[in-house]
Amino acid sequence: MNKQSNFSPPWLSLAPAIAIIGLLFGVSVLYGLAQSFGILTGTEQEALNLDAYRNVFAGQGPAGREFWSSFGFSLWIAGISTFVSAIGGFFVAVWLNGRRGRGSRGDTLALNWNLAFPHLVWAIGLLLFFSQSGLLARILASMGIIQTPSQFPVLVRDRLGIGIIVDYISKEIPFLALIVLAVLRSQAENFEVVAENLGASRWQRLRYVTIPQVLPSLLSGSLLVFAFVFSAYEVPALLGVRYPRMLPVLALEFFTNPDLNSRAEGMVISLAITVVVMIIAAISIKFEKKIG
Repeated sequence: MNKQSNFSPPWLSLAPAIAIIGLLFGVSVLYGLAQSFGILTGTEQEALNLDAYRNVFAGQGPAGREFWSSFGFSLWIAGISTFVSAIGGFFVAVWLNGRRGRGSRGDTLALNWNLAFPHLVWAIGLLLFFSQSGLLARILASMGIIQTPSQFPVLVRDRLGIGIIVDYISKEIPFLALIVLAVLRSQAENFEVVAENLGASRWQRLRYVTIPQVLPSLLSGSLLVFAFVFSAYEVPALLGVRYPRMLPVLALEFFTNPDLNSRAEGMVISLAITVVVMIIAAISIKFEKKIG
């Protein structure tokens, strides 16, 4: 007699957690949309309107005058941080993979050690070390290399966002390196051995063997890094300047403005960030399905 085993789909066991998360997320989105349309507690406004959207996207008012410059600045920070981190993470992983069997545990421990520090703690360390009044500037001044610490180049709190980019690069390279390294060390070494026996150079093995193996995982990780950097607040708030500012910093300033009418504009900016992040997530999901 055949016994039929009870089988439940995986999503069924996750349904309670998914329902709670979906409820909290849905309520938050609806609340944000209501405020962006002008329905605010503590004000006389009770009718839906598009004033905040018009002000932000048409460049009207304080929020509108800064929105597009902040949007471009956020794209710059997220784009360059993601690109450099992807390149750096790839080559670090390839180099560490070549050391397979020679201190591999120490390699992954060093990468995980970096990831153990929160971005905010890392940013504070960069600020204390690389600012014009920081440790490095004082050391160089004491050695006579520069006359005063103020002559030290501006590497943090600069208009190009170099300090912000350095923080994210130094944190995301280990993250992406671990992703690529996991893929490389899960693959057999026969592919590169065969390519080498067939006369392929090191560059050809890298191009035709290694890159195709790790590219899907590297692109997925890079999209995740881009979405995170684009929507992060603490590092740009600490290492950035008053102008230009990244969108999360701008959104929070208007949301916490004593003038409650400015909260609608801050919520519009927050929703714009959410839309960009959701687009990146959709691209990542579609990409994974395509290569899956």
